[in-house]
Amino acid sequence: MNGYIYSPVNNVFFDEANKQVFAVRSGGATGVVVKGPDDKSSVAFRMDDRGEVKCIKFSIGNKILAVQRTLKSVDFINFIPDYPHTEFTQECKTKNASVLGFCWTSWNELVFITDQGIEFYQVLPDKRSLKQLKSQSINVNWYQFCPETAVLLLSTTVQGNVLQPFAFKSGTMSKMSKFEIELPVVPKPAKLSLSERDIAMATIYGQMFVMYLKHHSRTNSPTAEVVLYHLPREGVCKKTHVLKLNTTGKFALNIVDNLVVVHHQSSQTSLIFDIKLKEPDCAVNTHQPVLPARSIHPYRIPLAGPAVVPSQPPIPCQLYSSSWSVFQPDIIISASEGYLWYLQVKLPPTVNLLQDKGKLMDFLLRRRECKMVILSVCSQILQGGEKGRLPIVATVFDKLNQVYKEYLEAEQSYTAVVLLFNICDFIIPYYFTYCIYCYINTHLNQ
Repeated sequence: MNGYIYSPVNNVFFDEANKQVFAVRSGGATGVVVKGPDDKSSVAFRMDDRGEVKCIKFSIGNKILAVQRTLKSVDFINFIPDYPHTEFTQECKTKNASVLGFCWTSWNELVFITDQGIEFYQVLPDKRSLKQLKSQSINVNWYQFCPETAVLLLSTTVQGNVLQPFAFKSGTMSKMSKFEIELPVVPKPAKLSLSERDIAMATIYGQMFVMYLKHHSRTNSPTAEVVLYHLPREGVCKKTHVLKLNTTGKFALNIVDNLVVVHHQSSQTSLIFDIKLKEPDCAVNTHQPVLPARSIHPYRIPLAGPAVVPSQPPIPCQLYSSSWSVFQPDIIISASEGYLWYLQVKLPPTVNLLQDKGKLMDFLLRRRECKMVILSVCSQILQGGEKGRLPIVATVFDKLNQVYKEYLEAEQSYTAVVLLFNICDFIIPYYFTYCIYCYINTHLNQ
């Protein structure tokens, strides 16, 4: 969960919140290079070598750097202009606890996760100190953090399958309802059976889900599946979707454009699932892949350096490598090759891969950048000469009309609300003026 990526030369870390890659050389003494999505989030600096770096992350906006070197404390460095650029340290306050990691929840607030609970702090950069806001004692095996929702998930109990979420917002920490992941086999004697590698957190269609990669067992289904647990801000977490993988092996998960993409290493293919493509008919809905399994598009790495011959072709990247690290929602990192990729879904090929045009339109209408692909589908069915074309045309245009109707209704509702506010802005001042006039007039007459 600390985002450590193996590299034979540097200590490389990835921060999922800021989407930054840290390359630390010699404990920072010979340099720390930070690469982010843009130039503003990319920096380079040096820091004193005070031991092996276990975890390193910037707060939002690169204002404060936090570095964990020991199991007892975290060090901080101000990067705010005009503030002292000297380190200060905060030890965890729970006696005999070990710090598993930390997560920034805002530009000056972070939470320590220890094996005995969590400690929520506010960083005071001007005073070079931390103020504890709240703490919670609980046994912790491992943790996951979702930066988009600022929800922290803790694995508790001996088997590790009871998960306790906490939500953070504006200096507050809220304990959410805990829930249990159903394990395929309960070991005897009980031992840690649920790994953080089998769990991922993501937002899909505006709702937060905990995704459990359930491997096959000897007693149950011989194939693996992904189980989705809907985690609301308030209320009970429930199992709502099961994605059938129809195979076994090593898997990794990404979320792209509200689609669950499951990478299968041995076959070097990926499966795509859309939980909205099927109307819910029961409490737990089962889904098959939307499209046939397909491989990620090949990528060639351009050569660089003084020894490069101009005519030398780029080197093909090894897809589905065992050295790949996958992060949510859509990031794949190859530390050995020094590349970070954002995964995307190419929509045009789906036109020929999904034969059911009604299902195809449902799929496309929920995707970003879908307009030109939808136009190509309409053009294809209108120009096609296949038998029974009219029902297909009717189905496609019914779906388009429904979306347009919903858009018009939403626009009318928005216009009505804006009109209401405009009327209120006009009437309310005069109403209050009239009330004051009546009050004065009444008292004068008395």
